[in-house]
Amino acid sequence: MTDVRPPAPYALVVLDFDGTLADSFPWFCSVINGVADRYGFRRIAEEEVESLRALGAREIVARLGVPLWKLPAISRHMHALASRDIDAMRLFPGVPEALTALARREVRLAVLSSNTEANVRRVLGPDLAALVEAYACGASLFGKARRLSALIRRCGVAPEGVLSVGDEIRDAEAARGAGCAFAAVAWGYTRADALRESGPDHLFAEPGEIARLLAGAPVAA
Repeated sequence: MTDVRPPAPYALVVLDFDGTLADSFPWFCSVINGVADRYGFRRIAEEEVESLRALGAREIVARLGVPLWKLPAISRHMHALASRDIDAMRLFPGVPEALTALARREVRLAVLSSNTEANVRRVLGPDLAALVEAYACGASLFGKARRLSALIRRCGVAPEGVLSVGDEIRDAEAARGAGCAFAAVAWGYTRADALRESGPDHLFAEPGEIARLLAGAPVAA
């Protein structure tokens, strides 16, 4: 007997950008030590990258000795570097097809990102960017919960009808703060085992599973 599931009850899917839609982690690794030198925090050794990928943003900031008062300036500098290098960034394989499939099913799409809207739109390209109903970009490192709640209100959807999709523990924390469901992705900045421990409602192994969940098809546990 075929396992047929009803479509997941989400009217709005809110997507993170870096590490969820865009494969920007290699770029991040290529620039972070220069940023460390500029703003006076500890460089990241190559052999500790994997251990840092198991931590949340607050733990990483503490371990590297990043001065909290410098975070806004660091964020602005990272945005400028991303704009400079934006042509080198690509979407993960399967992301364009997943976004297109969701739009065809009339699932509303939004993007919530610490990156700038200009950078996000440039990497998406005009056709995919047009599928996104709302953008909430430029969120501070620890300001995603507030921005997510405001985005949900702007879209006029009850939190229980929203699925937030991201690749970091702070994305999970933001979803909990906003009262919506959270789906973790296994291909981004944070390791899948650490994301699993955060208790996501869903854990996607590849981008196509996002659209399959909304269609009611089985996805990997």
